[in-house]
Amino acid sequence: MVQGTTSDAGKSTLVAGLCRVLARQGVKVAPFKPQNMALNSAVTADGGEIGRAQALQALAARVAPTVDMNPVLLKPSSDTGAQVILHGRARHDMDARAYHAYKPLAFEAVRESWQRLRARYDVVLVEGAGSPAEVNLRDRDIANMGFALPHQVPVLLVADIDRGGVFAHLTGTLDCIAPEEQALVRGFVINRFRGDVGLLMPGVDWLTARTGKPTWGVLPYLHGLHLDAEDAVVAEQAAAGSGPRLKVVVPVLPRISNHTDFDALRAHPQVDLQFIGPGQPKPAAADLVILPGSKSVQADLRWLREQGWELWLQRHLRYGGKLLGICGGLQMLGRSLHDPLGREGGGSSAGLGWLDLYTTLAADKQLRRVHGRLDLGWRGAGTGGADGARPPTAAAPTVTGYEIHLGHSQGPDCARPALWLQDEDGADGAAASAPLRPDGAVSADGQVMGTYVHGLFDHPQAQAALLAWAGLADAQRHAVDLAALREASLDRLADTLQAHLDLPGLWRSVLG
Repeated sequence: MVQGTTSDAGKSTLVAGLCRVLARQGVKVAPFKPQNMALNSAVTADGGEIGRAQALQALAARVAPTVDMNPVLLKPSSDTGAQVILHGRARHDMDARAYHAYKPLAFEAVRESWQRLRARYDVVLVEGAGSPAEVNLRDRDIANMGFALPHQVPVLLVADIDRGGVFAHLTGTLDCIAPEEQALVRGFVINRFRGDVGLLMPGVDWLTARTGKPTWGVLPYLHGLHLDAEDAVVAEQAAAGSGPRLKVVVPVLPRISNHTDFDALRAHPQVDLQFIGPGQPKPAAADLVILPGSKSVQADLRWLREQGWELWLQRHLRYGGKLLGICGGLQMLGRSLHDPLGREGGGSSAGLGWLDLYTTLAADKQLRRVHGRLDLGWRGAGTGGADGARPPTAAAPTVTGYEIHLGHSQGPDCARPALWLQDEDGADGAAASAPLRPDGAVSADGQVMGTYVHGLFDHPQAQAALLAWAGLADAQRHAVDLAALREASLDRLADTLQAHLDLPGLWRSVLG
C-alpha cells in the first residue's frame, strides 16, 4: 500500500508507475483505492463509476478498469456534503457527519472488492487517501491505516520534497500513528526532487538512523507527464508552437468535474488554454469558451452569474466567439434547469438561454462509455443534415469518450445534434452494433454547441474538427493524440522508477 504524508504527495502517480513496471514484467497486477474523494471520475468496463486515477492505474496495469478498483467514491456537492458511490453506483447523499457514521457499512463494500481482486490478480497495489496522520479521522478510517492494519498490508510512505519540510513530514507522520501501524511502514520514497541528490543524502541517512526505516529512492521532478489528474486542476501547458494560437477559456466552477476533458488542449502547441478561477480577471477576448462539467449545476450557474460571466459571454458571442458546453455546461446553456427530485438541491432556474432546450434531472445517473461521430452537417461540411434526421457518414470525425450525468435534455436545438453515438460493449449492456443515437445540440447559427460526452477532445479527429470550428487554421496538422501521450508518459514514469528506486530491495521487504 502506498500512503502519503499529504494530499498530492504522489501516491496516484507512484501506484500507476509501479503498475506499469510490473505489467511490463508480465505480472498480473491491479490497482485498488478503498475510498476516494474526487470530482474527476471514469466509467468502467462493467458500467460503473470510479475515480479517474484508478482508471489511469488500470491502464498502466494493462487491465480493464472495474468498480472493485475503487469501491467507495465520494463526489463533493458542497463544503460539507457529498454523493456516496458504492461499487460504481450512487447510493446516498450525505453530510460529513452522516458519512462518518456510515463508514462501517462502506467498509463492507471495501472488503468485498479487496477479496475479489486478491482472487483475480497476483499483485494488488493499494493507494491511500490524504494522509494517515489525520488523527481526527482515524476513528472508523477505511482509507489508510484503518484498511492496512486489519489486512496486514505493508505500507510505503511517500513525501513531496517540492513542498519543503520533507523530513518533518515523514517523521511527523510516523509519530502520529500507532506503534502497530508504524510497524507496517516498510520505508519511504521522496518525490519531486530537483537538484544534486548528493546534497540530500545526509538528510536521508539521518532519517534512516532516526526511524530505522530505509528510503527506497529519491524520484526526480518529472516535467511534461500527460497523466490524468485525480482532482486538482492542472494548468501546465505544452510549449507554444510556431504560428497562430487559439485562445480557449474555461471558467473554473466551484464544483467543476472531469476537467481532464481539457488535457488534450493543455498538450496542444497551438492552443492557449486559460483556466479562470474566482476573482481572476477575464481576458479581453477569446476564440472559444468552454463551460465544463459540474457536480452542482444550478449552484455553479449562480456562481457564473455572480462572477459576471453571463455579460462577458454575451459580448463574446456578439463578437463572433464560439461557446461549447460539456455535460453540466450543456445544461447551463439551455433555457431552464429542473431538479424535481432534489438530486442536486432541488428547484428550477433559468439557464443562459443560448441553446433552445431544457434539462430535467432524473433519479438514475447515466453511465456509458461511447464512441461515434461528430456531426458537422449543421455547418455545411458533413452529411448529417441540418435537421439532424440521420447520422453523418463514416467519413465524419471520430469521437470517443464517456457519459456521467443525471440530466435529460430536450428541445428544438436537439434536432441539430452535436454527436451521434454508440454505447461500447460492457457499458450498460449495450452492444457496439446498436444504431447511432443523437447527443447534444447546436444553435441555429452554429455558434453554440453542447454535448454530454466527456473526453470530447481526446480523439485527434474530433479535436481537430472542433478546433477548426473554433477558428484554428490547419488544425488537423497539429492534432494531439492524447492516448499515445498518456502511454508514453506511463512508460517514462516506469523507466524513472526503475532507475531511481531500489525495487528489488523493496519487493524483498514487502514479501518479508
